[in-house]
Amino acid sequence: QVQLVESGGGLVQPGGSLRLSCAASGSILRINTMGWYRQAPGKERELVADITNTGSTIYPDSVKGRFTISRDNAKNTVYLQMNSLKPEDTAVYYCNALIATTTMYRSLNSWGQGTQVTVSS
Repeated sequence: QVQLVESGGGLVQPGGSLRLSCAASGSILRINTMGWYRQAPGKERELVADITNTGSTIYPDSVKGRFTISRDNAKNTVYLQMNSLKPEDTAVYYCNALIATTTMYRSLNSWGQGTQVTVSS
């Protein structure tokens, strides 16, 4: 139906930067909200950033001022620019999107497969 594919994760030193990308594909009518979540070992999945189709954004205090979410509607893609990375940012990062499809009346809450981000010296 719809697919989300993340890319851009990897190993980076503290203070470094990474940019994550997530591309949506499939029977997409409209993507309402796109966002990023992360899950560290032994921890619950938590919101990292969220962006609406009109550009409104939400960040938790833990990443505010360091991370920036953006989207390219023409490409059905959302990005997460991560600067000043800290070891506590280490986690699997998941793309999330609320997607209206061409074949379903209700929107789908979709998740990507995740991409590993490791911040270590």
